[in-house]
Amino acid sequence: MPQKESAFAEIDGARIAYDVTGDGHPLLLFHAGIGDRRMWDAQLPAFAQHFTVIRYDARGFGETRMPAAPFSPSADAIALLDHLGIARAHVVGVSMGSQTAIETAIAAPERVSALVAVAARTGMPVSETLRAGWERVNELEEAGDTPGAVEYELKMWVDGPERGPDAVDPQMRERVREMNAALFARDDVDGEELPLDPPAADRLAEISAPTLILYGDQDVNDVREAAGPLAEAIPSARLAVIPDAAHLPQMERPERFNEIVLEFLRGLPAPRG
Repeated sequence: MPQKESAFAEIDGARIAYDVTGDGHPLLLFHAGIGDRRMWDAQLPAFAQHFTVIRYDARGFGETRMPAAPFSPSADAIALLDHLGIARAHVVGVSMGSQTAIETAIAAPERVSALVAVAARTGMPVSETLRAGWERVNELEEAGDTPGAVEYELKMWVDGPERGPDAVDPQMRERVREMNAALFARDDVDGEELPLDPPAADRLAEISAPTLILYGDQDVNDVREAAGPLAEAIPSARLAVIPDAAHLPQMERPERFNEIVLEFLRGLPAPRG
């Protein structure tokens, strides 16, 4: 793998930590909300053979602190591209990161050459089951049972609703536990996240970039049920599923994930800019 360069970018009051590696058309990675940019470790060697790969820690995650100020995740992404002198990039996001990728493709279509949204549920209603899971995590955290809250999130997102922990690679599970436990231990202030206005849920038809909607067949029902409607709402979107993977298919089935994403991106016409 080409040498990786790590640095910080001063963006609208935040010091954003990021890495750059590889050579080729830029590819920007957005992590999920239960970890940080390290969840893309298994993608860097494969992706860097074909692209200049940028991954970063969003505000309040990893090495990036959360200032006490309103912020827009998509504006941060665009500002990072500006900081790096990048005109256009492919964007790939998982879970929370898929929302940022989608919002970036809507807010600045001229900056996004392709979109891959993994484990996305933009615009879809929240089921009672998922809402109850979030509430249980909050209850455990408020009761001071941080290990219990972390484990509950692992059951939700890593194991999935139809598997037990024994069905998941223990090393992968522990990597997610480490990242998620670090999030619970943070003392950042809460910045106000500013969504797109009008919201992305009402603007999916505006997405002009070639799009791939990707999910694992062991993910929560909300994500599995959202994939088809999302692919239908976004013009010319494709849909793919990874067997035996839950909410983080790039970590759980990295070889298959990399194969699907690279086949999609490398099959597109050469991007301009």
